Amino acid sequence: MRFTAFLMSGSWHEAEDVMQSAFLKLYLAGPKLADRTGLEPYLRKIVVRTFLAERRKVRWRREKLTDTPPEGLSSVPGAEDRLVLWQALGAVPARQRAVLVLRYWHDLGVEETAAALNCSTGTVKSQSSKGLETLRRKLGPEFDHLRLEV
Repeated sequence: MRFTAFLMSGSWHEAEDVMQSAFLKLYLAGPKLADRTGLEPYLRKIVVRTFLAERRKVRWRREKLTDTPPEGLSSVPGAEDRLVLWQALGAVPARQRAVLVLRYWHDLGVEETAAALNCSTGTVKSQSSKGLETLRRKLGPEFDHLRLEV
């Protein structure tokens, strides 16, 4: 879940803040959770909603985010492509970014993503399309090799 928060926020520090808030919300909801089998999707929903709520109040944020690369990068092949992709993902609006992370990183279906974001399936499809178009525009033609074949 921490990596999901990182993918949406683009910063490990912000991802840790989102996770801390999400775990607090999960802890407070603990007594109400009778069925523990659906805990992972429930936590994912909390993480996404916490991230989106934090983005709404970004103007009140005291910290200044920087464009420095995330710490702990490895030297495995493709790491540079992933870094460029993550930076481009940071340029996508928050709601579209949340849809892209849930759909293509967590491999959730349209209905599951809609349930996690509390929106319609049509909204998921349109946000996904717009988000992918923004990503393609940011990445440019030199990253065509990363496109998925359908």
